[in-house]
Amino acid sequence: MSGDVEPTERAPSPAAAPPPASARWTVLVLVSVAMFGNYYVYDSIGPLADHLQRLLGFTDTQIGTLNAIYSFPNILMVLVGGIIVDRIGTRRATFAFTAICLVGALVTALSSQFAVMAVGRLIFGLGAESMIVAITTTLGQWFVGRQLGFAFGVNLSIARAGSYAADMSPTWARTLYDQGWQPPLVLAAGLAAVALLAALGYLVFERATERRYSLERPAPPDRVVWRELVHFDRSYWYVVGLCVTFYSVIFPFRSTFAIKYFQHAHGLTLQEAGTINGYVFLAAIFATPLFGLLADKIGHRALLMTGGTLLLFLVFPVLGHTRLDLWVSTVLIGVAFSLVPAVMWPAVTYLVKPSQLGTAYGLMTMLQNIGLTVFNLAAGGLNDASGASADNPGGYLPMLWMFGALSLFGLVFAWALRRREMGPHGHHLERPTPRSKFTADQ
Repeated sequence: MSGDVEPTERAPSPAAAPPPASARWTVLVLVSVAMFGNYYVYDSIGPLADHLQRLLGFTDTQIGTLNAIYSFPNILMVLVGGIIVDRIGTRRATFAFTAICLVGALVTALSSQFAVMAVGRLIFGLGAESMIVAITTTLGQWFVGRQLGFAFGVNLSIARAGSYAADMSPTWARTLYDQGWQPPLVLAAGLAAVALLAALGYLVFERATERRYSLERPAPPDRVVWRELVHFDRSYWYVVGLCVTFYSVIFPFRSTFAIKYFQHAHGLTLQEAGTINGYVFLAAIFATPLFGLLADKIGHRALLMTGGTLLLFLVFPVLGHTRLDLWVSTVLIGVAFSLVPAVMWPAVTYLVKPSQLGTAYGLMTMLQNIGLTVFNLAAGGLNDASGASADNPGGYLPMLWMFGALSLFGLVFAWALRRREMGPHGHHLERPTPRSKFTADQ
């Protein structure tokens, strides 16, 4: 396999047949289990936010920092990670980055000191986002043709199940939460270890598969031509803009402050708040593959992203300025969170060369992490400045306004992408996915 063959291995002959469909689905399951562990560890902070404040005296700014510092190193590291993926191949990169995730999860659980916990989240962040880039590139290589959107959707569904499990952990692992802040973080580290085993399974399986079949991997670039990154197509940059704004709303709100907000502003218990927040991911588990399959069948990818971003915007006026049941905002954010990622990530494969796919995903995720860093800190800072608490639930309104404004910017990017793709410089994002020869042979 060009670009991902160990020096001691023999590459398959050019006449070798492509792998069977069962091999593709095996890879999908293995990397998705690894993503499950990754997402669980990331979302393990949100259910603990009230514990960290009550038991350890953390401020909202410090709690926001625990997720912001996850993103901070990826402002640069994730681009380097994408280049590493293109250079050494997806299987070795996935294993290496997952190992770093486990180290970070273990350090986070070691001490009640904020500095130690922050260092753990920093280490976890160094591996986690690059691991996601490696796995996303893996899917782009293994699933070509009309199943691409569906495969991305399945992967995201299993990953979202990790986030749902984290949100529901105050209920199914209540005994751990009753013991304090540390046992839930030890549990998260255990799931990071499961992720590493899955990454090892993928490495071994792909290595064995390439001895029998042709995996048709692009050759690694001889060198990185930095000016090519700047000159990616305009449609790619619109997708990047949507990615940054969309995730700068979703993760700082849903993964960092939503549970605490529901407890303080709506009077829910920790278990109730975790449950209603978790339903966002429960919906995504089932809906994301269906939206991916829908995009494969009908196209209209930019239009679908526009609709999903509009739903995300509506969440914040509903929460901040109406008395509608929390289920309304949960349904809106659940549909948006299922729809936009299922269409957005596969869309990149239409917009860049195969040999630059890892780098393109790395650049996209790098800019996404700038947003996550800035807006986790901004949300925590707004809450502290406004005195947001159970005694002052109105103090959360500035945070909601900020997230609403970000959603509007995302809507602008999605609309601009739609206009370009409908014109002469489009990349067939609005068309159904063609059936490729590689897929047909399987």
